Amino acid sequence: MPPDNAPILEPDETQLATFRPDPGRYWRDHGVMALGLMALAGLVIWLIGSPYPAIGSLGAILAVGLRAAYLASETLGLRWVLTNRRLILPDGQSAVMLRDVERVRPFLGDVQVITSAGDKHLLKHMADAEGVVGKITAARGQRAERRAS
Repeated sequence: MPPDNAPILEPDETQLATFRPDPGRYWRDHGVMALGLMALAGLVIWLIGSPYPAIGSLGAILAVGLRAAYLASETLGLRWVLTNRRLILPDGQSAVMLRDVERVRPFLGDVQVITSAGDKHLLKHMADAEGVVGKITAARGQRAERRAS
């Protein structure tokens, strides 16, 4: 019996890969976001003439840190499954058919999948975004070859 949110595969479908967010990448991404927002908040508070720009900087770091801690278990529990026919989204029910994938590209350390209908899906916090792009692209190519023959 598959786990609760495991995708149900069709009889002629095989699982090729599973993609999960990388915890190190997750925390690193939030650290970079915190530093950027810290600098921006301090600058804005300094520009408006407040004598306490450090307070805004501290607030930005705390806000991003709390957000990261609050969302960590949910985000790090996501799972995308690549099969020989489709990319199954984290809910386990929705999927993008490989024949509908128009473009796959790395996007700020994440992976963006764009369909021919214009739908966009983001695989967040991937440790090896280029590797994920390569696997999805290869599966899409193999699917196209099978359909052509």
